[in-house]
Amino acid sequence: MLATGRYPQWRLRFLRYIDTRENGKALRKCILRGHYKPTTVLVQDVDATDDSPAIPEHTTIETPINMTLENKAHFKAEKEEIHLILTGIGYEIYSTVDACQIAQEMWEAI
Repeated sequence: MLATGRYPQWRLRFLRYIDTRENGKALRKCILRGHYKPTTVLVQDVDATDDSPAIPEHTTIETPINMTLENKAHFKAEKEEIHLILTGIGYEIYSTVDACQIAQEMWEAI
């Protein structure tokens, strides 16, 4: 079993590589802070018009359709981050992170 935190050179090299990617900011946020967790959004009430009924104020779960661009990038970065970690590490490290569910868990295991 590999000890956590024993690969500082690999971690630094990987973070430098992440920074060169087009969505590097979202990838870095994903790996260091964890995957994006959708929040609840308050939807303001809408008055009735001739062709649509009134909609009362309510809350709903955030979806990719109503996310900000920054949150959407963070949300979409998780799959790419896992792929980059798994393809960038050696086999001896791979066996350690194989059971991890999210990129942040993989990062902490390394």
